[in-house]
Amino acid sequence: MSPNIPAIEVSGLRKHFGATTALDGLDLRVEKGTVAGFLGPNGSGKSTTIRILLGLLRPDGGTATLLGGDPWRDAVELHRRLAYVPGDVSLWPNLTGGQAIDILSRLRGGVDTNKRDQLLERFELDPTKKARSYSKGNRQKVALVAGLASNAELLVLDEPTSGLDPLMQEVFTDCIREVKAQGRSVLLSSHIFAEVEKLCDTVTIIRDGQTVEAGRLDELRHLHRTTVSVVLDRDASVLASVAGINQLVADGTKATFTVGEAELGGVLAALAAYSPRQLVSSPPSLEDLFLRHYGGAAKDAGAAPAQKAGVR
Repeated sequence: MSPNIPAIEVSGLRKHFGATTALDGLDLRVEKGTVAGFLGPNGSGKSTTIRILLGLLRPDGGTATLLGGDPWRDAVELHRRLAYVPGDVSLWPNLTGGQAIDILSRLRGGVDTNKRDQLLERFELDPTKKARSYSKGNRQKVALVAGLASNAELLVLDEPTSGLDPLMQEVFTDCIREVKAQGRSVLLSSHIFAEVEKLCDTVTIIRDGQTVEAGRLDELRHLHRTTVSVVLDRDASVLASVAGINQLVADGTKATFTVGEAELGGVLAALAAYSPRQLVSSPPSLEDLFLRHYGGAAKDAGAAPAQKAGVR
């Protein structure tokens, strides 16, 4: 694949299920060699998008390319070049974990036994046990080992750490960083904001089947306000007159407020006149970006059609 061709490019994607609109002009782009976060709650259209990219659903409109090919027409060829890990893994109950890994690996042309064995050790997975005896977390490890042991150009990961404990989540984080260092691409759908912040170069947030925010994570943060907590030597209500301070909450000598990037320097200079005793500055997080678009979701849900809840 040419280095100029993105791993995933989706433009104006539309999908309907009867009267229900699952995707309504969605855009998504994953550059080659990057890790892209894909965020949105259940019902936003993430899973529908992933099913289209995997060639399991045909879109009703718009365009989608995967590794330069058509996900529907070129599905067989593309599946040899990608690895998919769902958030809820089902395995053949009478096969061992090792047998399941080998079968999944052979779908992409073969098994790298050294890499597989290293991953089994890192994820602390016993491959000799039957799949029916595995916990949810261990079933998840089987799919992760199979996907990470491959040389797939693209990893499509849909809630991949579901069921893993914090130690295994850290192992996963290290593995994805290694994948990126090898020049491979990752689409990561996750509800764990810390995971996305640690791993992703870009993020796409969707709502009701549409893209509402997309770009590099560091650039998106600049669009939002920093939260500042401060303790002064006097009543903190004096900050109400300081230009650039927003959402001020004063409680005695303590205050919390938000400030835009452009106004931050002037606000800090003004604070110096009030002899601050403590000051904590918290840059906007990915969760802040997400809640900006979903903070009103609870109110909207009351007016939404009932059938919308079934779309993912």
